[in-house]
Amino acid sequence: MRVVSLVPSLTEAIARSAPDALIGATDWCTEPADLDVTRIGGTKNPKLDRIVALAPDLVIANEEENREPDLAALREAGLEVLVTEVRDVPQAFRELARVVKACGALRPRWLDEAEEAWSALAAPSRRTTAVVPIWRRPWMVLGRDTFAGDVLSRLGVDHVYATHTDRYPRIPLEELRAAAPDVVVLPDEPYRFTPDDGPDAFPGLPCALVSGRHLTWYGPSLAQAPKALGEALRAAHR
Repeated sequence: MRVVSLVPSLTEAIARSAPDALIGATDWCTEPADLDVTRIGGTKNPKLDRIVALAPDLVIANEEENREPDLAALREAGLEVLVTEVRDVPQAFRELARVVKACGALRPRWLDEAEEAWSALAAPSRRTTAVVPIWRRPWMVLGRDTFAGDVLSRLGVDHVYATHTDRYPRIPLEELRAAAPDVVVLPDEPYRFTPDDGPDAFPGLPCALVSGRHLTWYGPSLAQAPKALGEALRAAHR
């Protein structure tokens, strides 16, 4: 198999499961750190001619990460495109198994470990509310039907805009503050929130700085995500 991945988390999954198959990935595919494949541009603006020139047997994409016109153009060029949809943790496991199989690999141990980590998760002793910004200028937050929202829910965190009509609504900062959540969850991607950029906007509110890879990626990092996110959430209340 010759595979091009247009999704960073799936790139990591393929690199760990079928490393010899992966021949191309986006500029945003940062895991594993020593990944040595042809770079084909961004997730939203891939260099289609470069992908076609690689002559892959399969292009791996995601309905949220990648634009349908780009995927249609790849299909018109005669390439097979596998499009994943991931809105919750169980679906992530199903889609990861499908991707690994499509790449010609056996089910990897890391996928079993990830499923075990989430199935062994104890029921939260109490639930907390959160606002989860993903962008600043303008402020955007998690809304309905998102993988990251389901991850947090399984850890006992209910984000305030889970029933919003938009999946990633733009909300004025004043409204976010007025929501008075128990915690503000600030991931380091897609916007890179840091101790000096993010908490300053929410004076008096606990802020949890979390790894975007653990919150939003569906791949090998899922095995460590419950522990890493749980520690960051607890640290916000100390």
